[in-house]
Amino acid sequence: MSGKIAMLRAARPKPEKFNLGPIVSELRHSRDISHNIRLGGKVTEVPAASAIAEVLEGIVTSLFPTHLGPHGLKHDSIDLFVTNTLSTSFARLTDQVARGLQFDAKGLAPLEAQRRAEGVIHGVARQLPAIRALLVSDLRAAQQRDSSATSLAEVLICYPSSRAIIHHRIAHALHLQGARFVARIVAALAQATSGIDIHPGARIGPGFFVGHGMGVVIGETSVIGSNVCLHQGVTLGEAEVAEGSRPLRHILRHPIIEDNVVVHAGASILGRVTIGAGSIIGGNVWLTRSVPPGSSVTQAAHAVSTIHSLD
Repeated sequence: MSGKIAMLRAARPKPEKFNLGPIVSELRHSRDISHNIRLGGKVTEVPAASAIAEVLEGIVTSLFPTHLGPHGLKHDSIDLFVTNTLSTSFARLTDQVARGLQFDAKGLAPLEAQRRAEGVIHGVARQLPAIRALLVSDLRAAQQRDSSATSLAEVLICYPSSRAIIHHRIAHALHLQGARFVARIVAALAQATSGIDIHPGARIGPGFFVGHGMGVVIGETSVIGSNVCLHQGVTLGEAEVAEGSRPLRHILRHPIIEDNVVVHAGASILGRVTIGAGSIIGGNVWLTRSVPPGSSVTQAAHAVSTIHSLD
């Protein structure tokens, strides 16, 4: 009975203090008529970032239960913990993916969206062991490249770039399964906490390391090979378009970074160019052309870039 009373009290209008009537009316007119941005003009539930954030915590904890799981977790109870956590997380994620699919495919019926969402989650679940293997390679790369890293646990728990990469691996799996709306939310959550902006469509090989990471941007069609290191402020973006031109979509418009490349702080690599394997791109370089394997690109006086082949 007390619960019903609380609900009734919550539903009562609060005392008017700020003459909100006209403002609320104008906001309603904006929502419904003059500036209606709803899909098909109708009220539709969208994926909830807060719910997805909670789901992500469950999935990430399941990938690394002994490091990120609850205190006192015993070895013989890890499988049960992972099973229960993933079951709860995937059930909630299915609902969020179904909402997103109704936006990605306009006019999709709710029951069909739910059915497709279940298929998406099954597909992502099957990839978790491979995702974890990639993430371990990323953690090892960080420990090897950063002289201040004393352990894999430190890299996993303390490095914001590690969380951004973990989120990307999950977001990329969702993106490939067709859950693009939810994948973008996963990426946005990572950017909010790490300052690292990786589009879910970017393809990134094993052993990926982002040093510090603040301000790193990796575009949708970027391809990054194995054992690549990017430092803070690096942009893998689109080439500039002429003023008044529309942005290019659905084409390969971001760089290809081959294996064992290091890109130093503040460098911008733009357009569908290829950075050859084993190359080093210096700090603050602005690069819009391909370079062969084993190149060293540095910023000379007056911001003129020069290329020297490595011995």
